[in-house]
Formats: sequence, structure tokens, C-alpha cells
Amino acid sequence: MRLAALLALVCLAGCSASRRGAVDVPVAPASETRAEAVAPVVRVVAGRADTLAVADLLGPGVDAVWGTSADVAVRGVGEGRVVVAAREGFSGLAVVPYTVGGAPRGLAVEAAVEPAVTFRYDLTPGRPAPADVHVIGGFNDWSRTADRLAPDGDGSLTLTRPVAPGRYEYKLVVDGREVLDPASRDSTLNPFGAYNNVLTVANAAPGRLRLGAAVPGADPTYLTLAAAREDAAGVEIPLVLAPDDVVALVDNEPLGPDFVTAAAGAVTVDLAALPAGLHRLRVAVRQDGLVSRWVEALLLDGRALGERQAALDPAETDAAAAGPFVWQDAVIYQVVLDRFRNGDRTNDRPVVTDGLLPPANYHGGDLQGLLDAIEAGYFTGLGVNTLWLSPVYDNPPGAEREYPEPHRLYTGYHGYWPSHPRAVDEHLGDLPLLQRTIAAAHARGIRVLLDIVAHHVHESHPYVREHPEWFGRLELPDGSLNLRRWDEYRLTTWFEPYLPSFDFTASQAAIDRVAEDAVWWLRETRADGVRHDAVKHVPNTFWRALTARVRDEADAGRDIPVYQIGETFGSYGLVSSYVVPGQLDAQFNFLLYDAAIAAIARGGSMQTLADEMDRSLAVYGPLHLMGNLLGSHDKTRFMAFADGDVPPGTNEAELGWGPDAPRVDDAASYRKMELGLAYLLTTPGVPVVYYGDELGMTGAADPDNRRPMLWADVGDALAPEQTALREAAARLAAL
Repeated sequence: MRLAALLALVCLAGCSASRRGAVDVPVAPASETRAEAVAPVVRVVAGRADTLAVADLLGPGVDAVWGTSADVAVRGVGEGRVVVAAREGFSGLAVVPYTVGGAPRGLAVEAAVEPAVTFRYDLTPGRPAPADVHVIGGFNDWSRTADRLAPDGDGSLTLTRPVAPGRYEYKLVVDGREVLDPASRDSTLNPFGAYNNVLTVANAAPGRLRLGAAVPGADPTYLTLAAAREDAAGVEIPLVLAPDDVVALVDNEPLGPDFVTAAAGAVTVDLAALPAGLHRLRVAVRQDGLVSRWVEALLLDGRALGERQAALDPAETDAAAAGPFVWQDAVIYQVVLDRFRNGDRTNDRPVVTDGLLPPANYHGGDLQGLLDAIEAGYFTGLGVNTLWLSPVYDNPPGAEREYPEPHRLYTGYHGYWPSHPRAVDEHLGDLPLLQRTIAAAHARGIRVLLDIVAHHVHESHPYVREHPEWFGRLELPDGSLNLRRWDEYRLTTWFEPYLPSFDFTASQAAIDRVAEDAVWWLRETRADGVRHDAVKHVPNTFWRALTARVRDEADAGRDIPVYQIGETFGSYGLVSSYVVPGQLDAQFNFLLYDAAIAAIARGGSMQTLADEMDRSLAVYGPLHLMGNLLGSHDKTRFMAFADGDVPPGTNEAELGWGPDAPRVDDAASYRKMELGLAYLLTTPGVPVVYYGDELGMTGAADPDNRRPMLWADVGDALAPEQTALREAAARLAAL
């Protein structure tokens, strides 16, 4: 049992925690209840200085005195910011000393040298040259304007730019049309049924270091990790380590030779000598410019939390014996309330207007229906311990016409058009019912996340009338509309003409009020966390202000801190810039989602999925809280891809409105869904199950992916494959 537990502890699947929902244990991670949070590993480019907010390193309101190392310097520059700079040519891992309240600390900084990469597009003699060629990819946030190729005087268009070591997918954009790079033979299937090129940029130093589990010795108070070096040919040999080659931290405190010993091929940590309470252990090795992946563990009183949980008798009912709930334990289930279950038909008020079609209207799902499902044991039977609810804000009573063609009518059934800051939509119920629903979930060991919209409101919202200065203008100076300009005007763009966007860059008062409203919902409902909409379209200053208020005003009296997870579509650099102690705990990992859909649903390469997971672990670490998913209210359903209903080039937005809307024709697609759930529920991070995925529900893009949930007790017919899939999902969640 101990071998299995230790393997679980250090495996990169983050499987050190059981999926328990112990709500009544009044214990919180020491590193989270202190003012100082566990600092992230900072990654910089050698020779380039980065300015960072101290709050993003150590959490809100923490003062530190910074030191320096031989290779990396950290210097305070005022206004809560520091400059981090690695010396030119330095590649590897440094620990920069600092103090908080006089106590010694260490900030782990990884530096890399960015090699120059040249992209080339050869012109065809006798044919007109394209007017515009850009390269887009994971290294530039898929920007269609950032990297333009220019004539090189030799019959080609070229661009040379630095790219950090790693694996990237990319394409060329030739006169507005995406094409594969003819100079590259390496490509992979993308989630849209087409192909992307693959660019692999190697580290300057050859080979890599590996750190992983070893067979434990007789003494259970020690953790032993095997250390090896893999040469350029992939051959592993034991790594001969000097004491300085090992970096070990408990929270932010460096561990010296009294706690950690290094030998040929092994690193040993004395767990019994570590402080009592719940702490985070991080270990890595460095040598010759190379750095291993970090091994991480949550320790409770000197014992791995995963080991404590794994050692429990399966019949154990005392949740306290397993230790406190941590968010690594979460299994999240996303509920679109209007489409989930109708528990109160007296609040069924569909909008009646010409041209409004049923998929975009209210369907009658409500909080009472969710409460009924909670009390009936649906979620506990499924192994779910966290619910993410669609927004409960009051939304406008009518319908709005979408700006893009074909200008369809929609209602606010989804909740993302707030018309009041602190009122529950009458289609769903009221505030007392929301409070009772969350209390019922808590009584069954289930946490609840509310969905908060901070980017915009509906034009009928009182803030639009009372504080028009809080909002940006729809019209740009050149007369065009700042509408869906996702990249060009990322922080001020509007989604629709009837959804005014906050301009937080120009109004501190708007930041204060919207943050205050979010905290109000947390305090009034006792919800455990928040899913944030459209994170990348809201400036970092807002997220820092909100998180400071959450820590000061909403965390009090809770067994664990509020969990904040955001939605951002973009590169690792963009997404991870928000996942820091001073802002959010996590975001949804859409890059990993793309690889999973391509590999599992569309039958692409599992090696591509493995490579993407490897990249994700390098960025977020093995115990990260990023949300993994196979579907959401914004994505075409997994089963539509698996069943072949979305061939390349399909207009997914229109597919669901016509006679060719997806339906499951091949029973083998349920096996693909089961494989997808096996991946989702056993890999690093926090699994997020979209409602109905456990039944293999299908659907094209919004709103077809939001079909009513199937319930056998109200007459919905479930195929045997659907029932079997739900049972398999429950078994997987129990792992």
C-alpha cells in the first residue's frame, strides 16, 4: 500500500488526492490561510527583465525584502512591483532569497535561452506574390497581426523571431487564408478536423533530467525520488547529484541538508522533520543548464495527504481521517440551470415573440429542479463533489437579436446578460431558494461554484443608467464598432451592441463596485467558489482587486479558501498570466481540451495528447488546479465529434439549427466517450464534467449543445449504452 501511495503522491497525474467532499472539517492549508501564498515558479527569458506584481507572487498585501542570486536578481521598483532579470545566457533554475517578516524564503526562477527560429514562404516564379503572409501559433497567441513575413531578396518571404523551448502548433495565414507551412512536414490533427503544423524548439543543453518515484525503503518517514539523466539519444543513466543540484521547498521555505540528501541516482526527503500542519512540498533537480520537472506533494503532519487517503479502509466514513478537503480533490459538474431540470412549473415563462426559436428560448429548468436532483442523490451517486452553476443573475425579460449573421433571436436563458447586480432571475427562483440549494449541497459534501460575469452587463442594468462613465464606447474613433475585436481591443471590446462592456482601465469606482458585488454573492449564498466569464477581456488590475477583497471579506469562517477558476481562450502565456496567487487559482485548460478532442473524439494521435499534457505540466506543475474538460456550454459536444457529425469545414454554429443536427448513430461512440471520461477523471488537474456527458448527450455549437438534460423519471428514454456510460463515469470518479 505504501508503494502505491507514494507512486500516487509523485505521479504526474496529480492522483495524490482522493475525490472526497469532506465539508465539515475546519482545517485549511497552512500556506493558504497565512497572508503569504505559495509562490509560483517564475519563468523568464535570459537577458530580459520582466516586471511582476508582488501580489501575483505572494498574494495580496504581502511585503517582502528581496535578495539576489548569482544568476537571477529581483529588485523592488515601487507600487507593489518587482523586476526579475536573469543574466544573459543563463539557462537553468535559481532560487532567489527573500524574507517576509524576517523569515527566510526562496523564490524559484527558471530561465531559458530563446533560440531564433526562421519561418520561410517561398514565392512561385511567374505567379503574383501574396500581399500579406503571417505566422500564427502558440508562441504568439495565434495573433494574425503580430508576425509578418517580409521579402528577403532571394525569392522568399521570411521572419526570424525568438521562440522559447517547447512544442507549438502553428500555421501560415496567406492573404487571410490559413494554410499549412509547405516547408514543414510535421503536422497534427486539430480539434476542428483540420491540421496544424508542429514546431519543436529544443533546449540549448542536450538531453533532460528526470525526477520520479523510487521503491521506498523500510522507514516510512522518508520520501525517496529517483533522479536520472536522459541523453540526446533517449538513454537514461542515474544522475550523480551534488547537494546544490537539489532544490526543495516547503511552501516558500527552502530545505537544506538537514532535510534533503542527494546521492547517485536518488534524492531523499525527511518527511518527519517537516513542520506540522498542511503544507506543499516541491522538489526539482538542476544540472548543466537543465531542470527536471517539479515533483509536488501535499503533506499533512509530515505524511503525504494522498498516502493518508489511500490507506483508508474503503468503508471508512469518518471524513476527518482522510484529512481536509483540498481543491485538488474536486470533481466539478457543470449545470446550465435552464436546461437541467424543471422543479417548479409556476416560474416557466418562455418569451413569446416572432422569430424566436425554441433552442434559444427558456426551457423551464430552475433551482428547485437542481435541489430535487441534489436531494435525490444524483450527484453523490455520480461521484461529483462540486457543482458549477450557470449565472443566476436576473436577465432581461425579452429577446435580443445577435449581431452576426443570420441575426438570430436569443433570450437570456443562459444567464450571461445581467440586468441587476444582486437579484436572482425569476425563471430560476429567488435568493432564499438559492441559499437552500447550496445548503443542501453542503449537507451532502458537495461544494458549489457560482458563475460571475465581470466583463459586461445588459443595457437595462441600473449601472448603465447611473454610471455611464464606467463603460467603454461601442464606437471607435475611426467610426467602426468595437464589437468582437477579441485581440485588437481585448480589454474593451463589446460582445453585442446591447451588452455594454466595463472599461476598468478608466474607472477604479467600477472595479470596486463589481468586485463588491461578487463578494456579496459569495457571502450571501455561502458558495464555495466562482467561475469567471471572459477573463482575458478584463484587465489584471480588476482580478487583483477582486482577489484581495475575496481573501479579506469572503474567506473568513470557511474551512478552505474560495476557489476561483476563469475562462480564457489563448496561449499558455496568456492563460497562465492570470493563474497566480494575486489573481485566480485556475483557468480551464482549453489547449489540452483541443488535443483531447482531436485524439480521442476524432481519432487523432494520442502522442499529440501526451505531448500537450507534458507541456501543460511544465507550465502549471503536477498539483495544479486547472480545469480539464471534454465539453462546455461554449463547445460542440464530444459525442458529435465522436459520431462523425462534424466533418472538417462544418459551420458548427449553424449545424444545430437544421435537419442535420447531430444525433448518435453509432453505439461505438459511447465507448469513445467512456475513454474520454477515463482520461478526464484520472489526469492532472480538476476534472469538469459537462451535464449530460455522463449519458453521451450530443449537440452542435451553442445552443444545440444545451439540450435539455435527460431524466428517466420524467419519461426520457435512456438507451442501455447511456445507462452503462453513467455507471462507468461513477466508477471512474470514485478513483
